[in-house]
Order: sequence, then structure tokens, then C-alpha cells
Amino acid sequence: MHVLYYDCFSGISGDMNLAALIDLGVDEHYLRRELEKLNVSGYEIRISRDVRHAITGTRVDVVLVSGHHPGHDHHHEHNHNNSHHQHNHDHSHAHDHVHRNLEDIRKIVEGSDLNDNIKERSMKMFRLIAEAEAKVHGTTVDKIHFHEVGAVDSIVDIVGAAICLDYLKVNKVMASTVELGGGFVKCAHGTMPIPAPATLEILKGIPVRRGTVDKETTTPTGAAILAANVDAFDDQNNMTVEKTGYGIGHRHLEIPNILRVYLGTAGEGHKAEGFQTHQALEISCNIDDMNPEYYEDIIDRLLEAGADEVYITPVMMKKTRPASLLTILCSPGREQEITRLIFQHTSTLGLRRKQVEKSELERKMEKRNTRFGVVGIKTGYLDGKPLKNKPEYEDCKRIAREKGLSLQEVVRSIMEDII
Repeated sequence: MHVLYYDCFSGISGDMNLAALIDLGVDEHYLRRELEKLNVSGYEIRISRDVRHAITGTRVDVVLVSGHHPGHDHHHEHNHNNSHHQHNHDHSHAHDHVHRNLEDIRKIVEGSDLNDNIKERSMKMFRLIAEAEAKVHGTTVDKIHFHEVGAVDSIVDIVGAAICLDYLKVNKVMASTVELGGGFVKCAHGTMPIPAPATLEILKGIPVRRGTVDKETTTPTGAAILAANVDAFDDQNNMTVEKTGYGIGHRHLEIPNILRVYLGTAGEGHKAEGFQTHQALEISCNIDDMNPEYYEDIIDRLLEAGADEVYITPVMMKKTRPASLLTILCSPGREQEITRLIFQHTSTLGLRRKQVEKSELERKMEKRNTRFGVVGIKTGYLDGKPLKNKPEYEDCKRIAREKGLSLQEVVRSIMEDII
């Protein structure tokens, strides 16, 4: 299993993340070409080498080169800890004057030629920041026009993160406990504590520590990158490190202001008898007062949020009342979002969670040519050898309807073609 590990001993910001992933091996020319698909102008990415505490790495500056209007930050909901206020002195006063909301961002991202995986990752990060800011400022996502998500530099940081993660094609993303920093900072809203309220909101359910230095080390953008993309947080990561990357932060701190990333194999679990075993979270609740028509919606939402499995079991409760047991299996890093979805979209008032151990075959999704055209085939491997495979259900369903065949006929024909 191919793993990317974030070592956040000095926190994380948007520019440090780009720098670390470029240092790890992401092609900077590829990143620039992909970002051009957004059709957003007014910035320049400067990539250089820098040193902190005798450690050399890559530094990234996202510099605003046009359309910046100093002083036009009266709608800036987050100027106290935008990663480029805290880490990038080249344009700390150069604000993008366009105050976009989440819908504006969605149109930019969805209207681009970026692939679906990059679009989904990007919007998940944007939504996390938008929801956190709206909660902190006591408003709703659709009403808030805040600079953090609307700024060109933030768009580059967030979409750039999605591009880099898509480029690396890892099976799992992991991270350490996240250092938040400490102290206070003066901003447009007055004196604010570090970590900023939005940062803390985004990192709910994620292991953090604070106070190593009296400066902000993790920004909302950095927090959203972790919250949206990390599958598991584990300081005792068991992996074989193949490559390291160092993203240099822009300030000099008492500790190395660096984001370190590893690329390696294995992951959080261990290989036993040729298969992968790792820790997972089981979340469940009993529901006896909800219209069954709503189950399809919550199941779809949970799977979209990254749940590994969602299933419903008929159960009998007190007074022989029929009910449904909703069970979700997910990685620990998905706990916060999945818990919120359950409370928001079901009638339950409480839920249970427990750690479980999952054993899985290594799986790969491959495109294969069949009599019906190209079809996705999922293959399970034991000891590195293919053990079982099956065609992707959605592909089979589409073909069955297009050809007027039964699902069984389509599956049987495809299996004949690939064996």
C-alpha cells in the first residue's frame, strides 16, 4: 500500500503544503499547467530553495501580481491567519479585491477542465473552511463573503493541494498529531487567540497539541487540507519510508518552521498472511422514528463523505418496536464529518463508536476492454497475486440498460471476456 504521511511537528499552511509536495517529487510544471485550467489570473508561483535550522527544503510564494487593492479587506473574515499573512511576506498586504462566496468558488472549480477527483477534493476543502467560518461568525455559508476562500492565493493553495495529491496517486494519506502554536494575534476583529477559532473548528475530532511556540503554526487552509484528505492520524506510523520532502515556512521560529512529508509503503496497519490489517472505526445508532424513504439519502451522503461501508440491519427495540440499526465503518480521520452527517440527516439523538480491526485484500481498479467497451474491473490480491475480480456495478448497470440485457447477462459476459 502506497502511503503519504504528513509530519506536522511545526503545523501546516497552504504554501508549506505545496512546497513539501513539490519537494517530495510533484512536477512543478504539471502543477502550473493544471492550475491554469481554473482560468484565474493575478498571481505568480515562485518556487525556491530555503533553509530553516540547517534543514534545506522547498519554499513556495504565491504572489499577487495584478488586481490587488490594498485596503480592500473590510470583508476579510480571516486576515489574522490566512497562510500568506502569517508565512508569506511578499504579499501580506496585497489582497484580492474580489470577495467570492462558496458558490462562486464552485463555479470556478466545476467549470474547469480539472479531473473529477481534483474537483471533489478541492470543494471538500473549500466547504470545510466555509462551514467553519460561518459557524464562528454566526452566519450561514451562503450569506458569508469572506476573503479567505475568495482570495487568489487561497484558491491556488487549495486547488494546488488537490492537484498534488491526485498526482501522487497514493492509496492512503496519514498524518501525525498537529501542532497549532499558541499566544494571541491582532487582526481586523481585535485580538484573537491562537489557534484561530476557524482552525480549531475544522480540526474537531483530530489529534492536536498547542503551545510549542507562541505563534500560529497551523492555518485554516492547512487544517482543511488535513481534515479533508487524511484517512488516519497516527504518531506511530508503521511504514517503510522511500522518500521525504521538506516544505519551508516563511517565518523563523524557535523550532524548524517546516512541514515534513514522507512517501512510503505499508501504512498504519501491518501485513499478515499476505493481506492488510488496520484499525477502523465503527459508528452505529438505532433509529425507530424516521421515514424509511430517507435512508437512501443518508447512505449516499455517508459514502460520499468517505465511509468505507454503510448498512442497515432490522432490529427489535423495547415494547417490540421495529427499528433499524445504522452502522458505518470508516477510518478514524473521517469520524468528525460522518458524526455530523448522522446527526444532521437522521432522527437519532445519540450514537455509539468503537475501534475495530479490518483485514483487507490489496485492491486495484483497472480499465479492461470487453465486448461492451471499456469496463472498470476491481481485483483483489493475496500475496501480490490476483485472487478474485469483479466488474464495476455502475458500469454493468449502465450497459444492461443501454443493451436491454439483464444485469446477470452483462456480468457473465464481461467475466468471460476478462478471464
